Amino acid sequence: MFDREKIQQGVRLILEGVGENPEREGLLETPERVARMYEEIFSGLQTDAKEHLAKRFSADNNEMVLEKDIVFYSTCEHHLMPFFGKAHVAYIPSGEVVGLSKIARTVEVYARRPQIQEQLTAQIADAINDELHPLGVMVMIEAEHTCMTMRGVKKPGSKTLTYVTRGLFEEDVQLQDKFFRLVK
Repeated sequence: MFDREKIQQGVRLILEGVGENPEREGLLETPERVARMYEEIFSGLQTDAKEHLAKRFSADNNEMVLEKDIVFYSTCEHHLMPFFGKAHVAYIPSGEVVGLSKIARTVEVYARRPQIQEQLTAQIADAINDELHPLGVMVMIEAEHTCMTMRGVKKPGSKTLTYVTRGLFEEDVQLQDKFFRLVK
């Protein structure tokens, strides 16, 4: 459960720590705003992705289902700075499919947690694999990390690409290649 008061206290301390006056007019409501923002951007901590994948439909299709260019925003757990990009999610049904919005909602649940991109990619793949029991799953994420573009090495525009395969996608390089062609 979120503790808004603790977050507000922490924000006041950060403002003081950087030499600001938390009582200054422009900053008076900042701790409350940040607490509300954190509740929103970390809402995935209070949500189970299984909820979104529970309703399934029978389908004879056993060809790849691909939802690509799912825009997401997440937060790097190392610096608490945003990273954002696109997720591409494919699975090969084994008798059941979910509504397409449920794939995007699954991405959103995991993106709205402090974490790293590598873990985000695997969590999405594992949720779909565990809940739908498809013949295979492949997830690819392309993201820009502000902890790398705004600070540190300062390389704006650089992107990190991660992908995870499960089931048939692990074994079949041609299937992986088909996924990559469809995504591009």
